[in-house]
Amino acid sequence: MNDRDLMENMLLLEKGVCDLYMHGAIESSSADVHRTFSDSLNTALDIQEQIHNKMEQKGWCQVQQADQSKMNSVKTKYSSNSAQ
Repeated sequence: MNDRDLMENMLLLEKGVCDLYMHGAIESSSADVHRTFSDSLNTALDIQEQIHNKMEQKGWCQVQQADQSKMNSVKTKYSSNSAQ
């Protein structure tokens, strides 16, 4: 297993951790539990961003710019749905 494979696995695992913490916060039964999950989620999101940034620096993760016309189309679609 090379460095790129390891980083991809780390990124996928961290995304999974974020998902679990998010659901924990949503389903929490008290303010203290909610705060604990929320704090953990924010930490995990920071770690996920660091991993992603490192992969991007190494050229292993390419970020594509969104096409402005596609963004406007989606915005219009959902704006008209919420007005109904």
